[in-house]
Amino acid sequence: MINLEDLYSEVPPTKLRNIDEKFRPAQTSPFWLWVADRFFYGMLENRFYAFRYKGAENFYKKDLDTPIILFAPHSNWWDGIVGYNICNRIYKKEIRLMVEELNRFPLLSKGGAFNVNKKSAQASMEALKYSVEALGDLNNILYIFPQGIIKPPNYRPIEFQSGLAYIAEKAAKKYGKIALMPVAVNYMFLRDNRPEVLVEMGEIIELHGEKTNRKEFADMLAHKLQALCDKQFDDISHGHLKGYDTLFQRKLKWYRRIEQRLKKIEVKGSGV
Repeated sequence: MINLEDLYSEVPPTKLRNIDEKFRPAQTSPFWLWVADRFFYGMLENRFYAFRYKGAENFYKKDLDTPIILFAPHSNWWDGIVGYNICNRIYKKEIRLMVEELNRFPLLSKGGAFNVNKKSAQASMEALKYSVEALGDLNNILYIFPQGIIKPPNYRPIEFQSGLAYIAEKAAKKYGKIALMPVAVNYMFLRDNRPEVLVEMGEIIELHGEKTNRKEFADMLAHKLQALCDKQFDDISHGHLKGYDTLFQRKLKWYRRIEQRLKKIEVKGSGV
């Protein structure tokens, strides 16, 4: 039986297990991207009623030659799959996703994942440097969870580790500037017996090549993400769902279709 008190640990898995992992970069190819596209999209379709998103146009409020980082909270296993579909299905780009213990799921590297060892700051440096290099290919989107570890849903306050600020500063210096976009993600039941994925993209934040105070910059980015997540949650809780586009929506189950038909039947004298 799972002990609920043990679901969330403050210690990263690689540090907890104390196992050295050899660095494994992303190794994509047209064939494996074709497989990953169908597999990860199908996983969402099988488990969720719909995938809806808004704010996608913010992505294009940057120069075409500016690399971009998407950053989001990390509360469960589905977050990486959602990130993959945002990059691949919505923006038609390849994801570069930092994953701990990639040796347990090596095929993920074929879809754009690369591993990070968080035993120490020195051990994780190879992944950070690789992230900066990956941003040089404008066909890539770096999708990152800056909290550095899985947190409970809607955990507050949102606080970032130093990795995102390091990557952004080095990339801005190397490429002239870098764009960052916060992404809020919620998994909600909305009048159906299956949950929906709701994604909202925030406004672009640009960093130029100047030197920054990384701690202050990381805190600012965390504040931007928390504000976006809080806004999205407040909108959903008040039923304000206008403006969402739909990536997919499953057909209603047969019993739900019957229910919808019955609701349209007017029975005289029933008062309904």
